[in-house]
Amino acid sequence: MPPDDVEFRYPRRRLVRAAVRRLCHAILSVISDFRVIDGTNFPQTGPLLVVGNHFSFLDPVAVLAISPWPIEFVGGLRTPNAPSGVDVFRRLWGFYPVYRGTGSQLAFRAAQAIFDQRGVLGIFPEGSSAVATLRPPRPGAAFMAARSQVPVLPIGIDGLTNVFPALRRAKRARVTIRIGKPCGPFSATGRGRGRRDQLDEIGHTIMRHIAELLPTERQGHYSLDPGIRAAAQGVDDYPWDAEPEV
Repeated sequence: MPPDDVEFRYPRRRLVRAAVRRLCHAILSVISDFRVIDGTNFPQTGPLLVVGNHFSFLDPVAVLAISPWPIEFVGGLRTPNAPSGVDVFRRLWGFYPVYRGTGSQLAFRAAQAIFDQRGVLGIFPEGSSAVATLRPPRPGAAFMAARSQVPVLPIGIDGLTNVFPALRRAKRARVTIRIGKPCGPFSATGRGRGRRDQLDEIGHTIMRHIAELLPTERQGHYSLDPGIRAAAQGVDDYPWDAEPEV
């Protein structure tokens, strides 16, 4: 488990991260035909919570490649759906780990400290890149948004799951990264079940904003099409509920 004396500085690792960002942009440009839509929606400064769908282990690479400001990430301790080499980039960039399935407070402490310094923090509310259709969120993003009451910027990422199948055919997949308008601030009051219900609804609201940025067939639980919603049932399993990360 993480130590209690972690220092949260923003920004950090400037030289290393500048090199990593350029590398991510170069890699994304080589392996895909990517475009950014509505980039004018990027706020000029923080504090800001950036949220996006998580269909591919490449999603953080895409966000790093297009972010106009220094960005921190919170993410799962392990990446079971990604090649082992991905951990090299995670360690080079540096991230605040979420010990999924536990009561670890490191990510929440980091988030508040970053926002207090007018920083930008990224999180993928679904908690893992298990399937390529939108699922209900884990509670972390909603808790961070309500606790800090900072603006939330939704991003929709589509096409990264096609990158490697396309490369095997000697082609580059079309990848679209659509930037939404900031939403919020959000707040939750009270305690217990009532507060949890409010946080759940904040989480669903955030996911609806992300869904608006994705093709209809990817909107899953948040599609207006009953057939798509029905097909998305049963894809929201969260394995760390039974076996927490330690």
